Amino acid sequence: MRVMVLVKGDERYEGGAVPSTALLAEMGRFNESLVNAGVLLAADGLLPSSRGVRVRFDDRQRTVIDGPFAESKELVAGYWIWQVRSLEEAIEWLKRAPFGGGVEVEIRPIAEADDYGAEFTPELRAQEARMAEQVAARQGAR
Repeated sequence: MRVMVLVKGDERYEGGAVPSTALLAEMGRFNESLVNAGVLLAADGLLPSSRGVRVRFDDRQRTVIDGPFAESKELVAGYWIWQVRSLEEAIEWLKRAPFGGGVEVEIRPIAEADDYGAEFTPELRAQEARMAEQVAARQGAR
């Protein structure tokens, strides 16, 4: 199963603080252990919400809202995508992450085709497979 691991933001993150060299080194070692175990598929930190936008969809109306956004504890500061056997395995990996100070991290399973039931028709599944192949080919070309 694939999971997305969401690292929540806080006031320091929203204020533009960057992690210390020591924390970056610890995180690098943790990420390397994920790579060596074949767990890590993707990972990135995100810039503060002051550097982003939101788009609100109301029927045909599209409204762009500039950051920063309130409730920094609800914002995502970074993420991983992991391939694991179970949610329990993801939890065990996350417990090894070099966090402290009340950092909150959420683990969410990524939906698979079967999770959408009959509504995800064979034609839609074929379209999804074609797009996945195109994306993989483009990523391989980098």
